[in-house]
Amino acid sequence: MGARCFCPCFDFDDHYNRNAQTELDPVLLVSGIGGSILHSKRKKLGFDTRVWVRILLADLEFKKKLWSVYNPQTGYTETLDKDTEIVVPDDDYGLYAIDILDPSWFVKCIHLKEVYQFHDMIDMLVGCGYKKGTTLFGYGYDFRQSNRIDKLMEGLKVKLETAYKASGGRKVNIISHSMGGLLVTCFMSLHNDVFLKYVCKWICIACPFQGAPGCINDSLLTGLQFVEGLESYFFVSRWTMHQLLVECPSIYEMLANPKFDWKELPEIQVWRKHSKDGETFVDLESYGPIESIPLFEEALKHNELSYDGKTVALPFNFSILRWAAETRQVLNNAKLPDGVCFYNIYGTSFDTPFDVCYGSKTSPIEDLSEICHSMPQYSYVDGDETVPAESAKADGFAAVERVAIAARHRELLRDKTVFQHIQRWLGVEQRVIICSKTSRVADASSK
Repeated sequence: MGARCFCPCFDFDDHYNRNAQTELDPVLLVSGIGGSILHSKRKKLGFDTRVWVRILLADLEFKKKLWSVYNPQTGYTETLDKDTEIVVPDDDYGLYAIDILDPSWFVKCIHLKEVYQFHDMIDMLVGCGYKKGTTLFGYGYDFRQSNRIDKLMEGLKVKLETAYKASGGRKVNIISHSMGGLLVTCFMSLHNDVFLKYVCKWICIACPFQGAPGCINDSLLTGLQFVEGLESYFFVSRWTMHQLLVECPSIYEMLANPKFDWKELPEIQVWRKHSKDGETFVDLESYGPIESIPLFEEALKHNELSYDGKTVALPFNFSILRWAAETRQVLNNAKLPDGVCFYNIYGTSFDTPFDVCYGSKTSPIEDLSEICHSMPQYSYVDGDETVPAESAKADGFAAVERVAIAARHRELLRDKTVFQHIQRWLGVEQRVIICSKTSRVADASSK
């Protein structure tokens, strides 16, 4: 008899479970930004070290092994350490890299949920009869890179082929999280025929389809704190993260889509101090998605880091911006093939950064480069604390169903209500006892 699913709110009959192992279509889990383990591998000796995610010695190893610069000739972000390369472990059929991002005894001991990525979902799917290497696979990737770069596109194709063949020629059901949805969208846009050949259903969770304005704007200007609270003292610092993100195409590709019909345009606001004719005054300047570009340029003009005794300039990267603009066009042109079912889960009910403001009326910014050394103030909209609901639900596809769930961005990957919907869409339940906290979106047509 196949393994029973012990997830709450579901009841299965014995006949269904007896046939689950042979009847299940394969599932491929695709992670988002920061959602894959990264190893630094010595090119000559082959030794590797986990550089993302790690809690102990995190900042030191991150600076030494993961700091990177963008190569406009190749389109890839390349590490400053020329003796190493960044690789994603493919153990456990790709699931290891997206399970617990720091699988050390220390993290497991304190049960640090912030780095538990697909762990709970993997357990849920295994409990429902999915078998690793036959009907369950993972795709972790180097999330520094562009969502449409050849290496990532080829890697996804290989994973789909592998799952398809391992399951005896059954089409694959993709479950993506966050930026992983953009990667899947790029693949679907660039390789539509391959997508149709291998994919049956695509379940998308918390994808920033039209961007994540507040978080991404601030990531480019002041950095990102991945772990909050006491644990952050053991983790990568905000400034250390900032110096990586300025050179990451994936970050630029999540800037607000300027062609999207936002209810209100996202803005960067700056309290500026000006002097004219011997008088000083303060005013609030606002920059929309297009106007923000010269702001980024001015704010980051002096940005640099010290590496191996050398100074490396890291201004706003216009080569990446041009690449990202082409990626946005690829995303805008994506079409869902006939015969592929699309489902969209997005988070609501939490304050999500939208506009970001620097300085204050009493402590204004004089030179825009001061922004990089200040802390932001946000104005919020509804969402999952990272992606605005307005962006996440605007997929542009003919969805079978869109469901809003009250949960935070990463918590959606372990939310029991999310699991209920996934099980129902995958067809791994027969009777459902309703205990939902969702708000159903009635209009499933594309926007």
